[in-house]
Amino acid sequence: MKTWARIVGALLLTLALAVAVAACGSGSSSSSTSSSSSSTTGSSGGGTSSGGREGGSATIAIGTAPDFLDPSIGYTTQSVETTWVVYTGLLTYRHANGEAGTQLIPGLATALPRISSDGRTYEFTLRRGLTYSNGTPVRASDFAYSVERMIRLNWGGKSFVTGYVVGASDFDRGRARSISGITTDDATGRITIRLSTPYGAMSNVLAYPSLALVPSGTAMRNLSADPPPGVGPYMFQSSTPNRGWVLRRNPDFARFNIPDIPLGHLDTITFNINSNTQSEGEQVLNNQADVFDPGDTIPPALVQQINSQARDRFAREENPSTLYFFLNTTRAPFNNQLAREAVNMAIDRTAMQRLASGFLSPECFFLPSGITGHPTGPCPYGSKTSGDIARARALVQQAGLTGTPVTVWGETRSPRKEYVDYYTNVLNQIGFKATEKIVADAVYFPTIGNAKTDPQTGFADWLQDFPNPSDFYLLLDANSIQPTNNENFSRVNDPHIQSELKRLNSYPATELSQHAAEWQALDEYVARRAYVVVYGSELLPKFYSNKLDFRAGIFHPLYLTDLTSLQLK
Repeated sequence: MKTWARIVGALLLTLALAVAVAACGSGSSSSSTSSSSSSTTGSSGGGTSSGGREGGSATIAIGTAPDFLDPSIGYTTQSVETTWVVYTGLLTYRHANGEAGTQLIPGLATALPRISSDGRTYEFTLRRGLTYSNGTPVRASDFAYSVERMIRLNWGGKSFVTGYVVGASDFDRGRARSISGITTDDATGRITIRLSTPYGAMSNVLAYPSLALVPSGTAMRNLSADPPPGVGPYMFQSSTPNRGWVLRRNPDFARFNIPDIPLGHLDTITFNINSNTQSEGEQVLNNQADVFDPGDTIPPALVQQINSQARDRFAREENPSTLYFFLNTTRAPFNNQLAREAVNMAIDRTAMQRLASGFLSPECFFLPSGITGHPTGPCPYGSKTSGDIARARALVQQAGLTGTPVTVWGETRSPRKEYVDYYTNVLNQIGFKATEKIVADAVYFPTIGNAKTDPQTGFADWLQDFPNPSDFYLLLDANSIQPTNNENFSRVNDPHIQSELKRLNSYPATELSQHAAEWQALDEYVARRAYVVVYGSELLPKFYSNKLDFRAGIFHPLYLTDLTSLQLK
């Protein structure tokens, strides 16, 4: 769901296939294990309060404006970081650090869904006595209206619904006045969702803020300047597009007694947009603002200053993501297994970590740490800590590919440009004749996702839409290969992957842990086939002023700064 400016609407993968759902795409990422710099991954101990105060206010300096603050269309991290605590869905996630934060819990529903044995019917019961922040009673039929509103407003991830929910595609195309696969009963609170085909990640989709409930009759237009009422621990007090917004505690939320959803500590939270990340970081360093938004990048020079002056309120945090170079398997030289193995063997992932100023954890498997199925064994080619140029060069010679021209595609922004510079140099060292093709950030992914471009190799990344391995495997699914807005950049079409995905994608999200070994086996197979060159997961900054209780702050794996955990000392 993000780039930190990523309009995770890389869901321009508007799948012509009813079943191949798009997912968030290409942006900036984060995740994985420890970093090399002085403040280490996960060192903050978030969620451990030292007895802070209740009430008060805090200011968050955010460098990139959200795409929208209307929950029905917001898709970037900057949006959902806020909408998660204002708009609660039928399901939501536990407020916790790390893997614990990926656990689905009931939100406005009384329990997790009752799923039919064929995986095609989801049933919920709405909690009684709920009201929106404006006092309007919550009704089961509001859910159907909210989903229809999301589709009408063209949310970037709507194909998660239109590709699977019966009648949703017809509604989207104007062929039906409602979604036949969603039925509700206001008297009993019963909500039933019928799918055309089993989709195990549907529970994750239902937990997304864009499918949270808003009152029936809410205007079918972008309400970012005056967001609609919701049900959550916080509510909007004001919103000024491209300048900032203010949240205040919802005084009615406590009486709902919804388990595992905190009430929040602060009375008000103010977001100020400041596109200068140097200034943004300095404000927090000098205690003029209280939180540096994790979706922004701290300039390297400022990181050194923070490490020396404020290391007790700064940490690099994990957030599941995959940074990789794609290898086009349909054309030379990377239609050759030995060539793909050679590149994986040659990459020094610790060198990439240095290019990222420590905000990268070396990895070599496609599923990142924190996602079910992530392998923990050794890399099949090379290692996480070094590269082997000599052995890689020998493999290229063995394949008869020495001197093969290779064009490496990349973006202009740092450190992505530096990643591509390093990668191009490695390709030349092992015997290819590599040159770079750098494209403006705004058009990079549409360019490499166009079949007419047919790129050989280049930068790519993936940030989770939700904590489910199926979300990552969209990128290696042959059904995702499209003539435009393609996300399977390596153009992988492997019968084994396809047969495994058909089975694994049908398992309900609530049963993922039972199938971890199967996902792991698939990910190890992909690593052995060397379809991509994974080099790491991004780490994100958790950086507070000295006014806040740093250890109490939760860094959530999906929504980053958990606003309900912010607390004054």
